[in-house]
Amino acid sequence: MVAPLVLVVDDELPIRRFLRVSLETEGYRIAEAGTAEQAIRLAAQQPPDLVLLDLGLPDMDGQQVLRQLREWLHAPILVLSARDQEKQKVAALDSGADDYLTKPFGTSELLARLRVALRHAARPQATDASSTFTVRDLRIDFAARRVFVRDAEVHLTPIEYKLLTTLVRHAGKVLTHQFLLKEVWGPHHTQETHYLRVFMAGLRRKIEVDPAQPKYLLTEQGVGYRLAAE
Repeated sequence: MVAPLVLVVDDELPIRRFLRVSLETEGYRIAEAGTAEQAIRLAAQQPPDLVLLDLGLPDMDGQQVLRQLREWLHAPILVLSARDQEKQKVAALDSGADDYLTKPFGTSELLARLRVALRHAARPQATDASSTFTVRDLRIDFAARRVFVRDAEVHLTPIEYKLLTTLVRHAGKVLTHQFLLKEVWGPHHTQETHYLRVFMAGLRRKIEVDPAQPKYLLTEQGVGYRLAAE
């Protein structure tokens, strides 16, 4: 079995060295690019299984690189960003990024995010009417439109069910507030973030053992939500 190929795009050589050592130790193959032009060329020559993309590149804005790659590349893209780049994170996720890592980050977090992204990319989307989705004690039966937690059925409102299944279809991926509002409530409600807060709180009360410390419905502060995939 061929190891996954990860394309690392970052103009800082120490970061690329850290990522190379961390990932090669775990058996990944690595390709490196220090510029946007080099990254696009490498991705075209040998499409990677996953991209780690820094937004601050010297020759092109990282958001533009992301949009160009997304025109033809279906592999997961994880954005690397500074802690104060909240708006850039949201814009990147809305442009097609699958996740983000905030610098500085540790090896354990990096590897966990990569595993989730690769698993999500390899798994068929849970949209078939006959399919089910399971993560730990949470199970969704799409054919019957029923939700179970620890084998006990949980009764959801239509909006709660739509919100949950939207998160399930993208399990492990960060979904921005705007994306969720558009998918669940429609394109005219993308600024109504209080809708999300209210319905997410209701979902957590029904699904989580401790809604104050959720294990399934995770908050990405200032960005959006994700459904834990492991």
